[in-house]
Amino acid sequence: MTPAPSAPLLELRGVGKDHGSVIALDGIDATVRAGEVTCVLGDNGAGKSTLIKVLAGVHPADRGTVLLDGAPVAFGSPRDALDAGIATVYQDLAMIPLMSIWRNFFLGAEPTRGWGPFRRFDAARAKETTRRELAAMGIDIRDPDQPVGTLSGGERQSVAIARAVHFGARVLILDEPTSALGVKQAGVVLRYVAQARDRGVGVVLITHNPHHAHPVGDRFLVLNRGRSLGEFAKPDISREELTRLMAGGAELEALAHELERPGG
Repeated sequence: MTPAPSAPLLELRGVGKDHGSVIALDGIDATVRAGEVTCVLGDNGAGKSTLIKVLAGVHPADRGTVLLDGAPVAFGSPRDALDAGIATVYQDLAMIPLMSIWRNFFLGAEPTRGWGPFRRFDAARAKETTRRELAAMGIDIRDPDQPVGTLSGGERQSVAIARAVHFGARVLILDEPTSALGVKQAGVVLRYVAQARDRGVGVVLITHNPHHAHPVGDRFLVLNRGRSLGEFAKPDISREELTRLMAGGAELEALAHELERPGG
């Protein structure tokens, strides 16, 4: 007997957002559950960035409802979303390349010791915590003192994911984490996405690449020009069907015919 799915951590019901006369999102339904990865797919202009900003508290929704633990929420700022356990890792990662890994890990949330005028940054605890948390995610960093700019793109993404999990993210939104990476580095990042999922975090993976989304995803929301083409559970859609839906079946077939060699 299949167990009943857990209640959603985060849910969107009929969410819409306008930018002036442009409808950026319209009637979007989506579900994010603890220990699952919800992939949001679409080409440029599909509405993925706007959806991130609504979830992250950058923009309020103009229509529809966002629910957290079943209760409607309206975030006034990214800080409100973060305080509610919704962490967003953007493509630029908000890291300082010349600063060490452990300083970046605690950037803006530095541990201290002492009290009053004698309070100071607890560097030893920060280094040890960084090393421990990265190891718990299966991330092998040679030296936490090395500048974060010396890491590969996949390693920087993994540090950002571990940082969000450490600071209590219940929902982790990842903005195109594999877009600028090669095959091997993309695989590294997807492995750590799975690690976050297995630790009970609800992950929202924003991507335009179904080959990256399908292996790690549990649910798939496909956007096209601000509208939903459907939300699908993994057993209900193959990678090929997901690719076809994203590309637009008829358009893809027309392009394939157009590109064929004459007489081929």
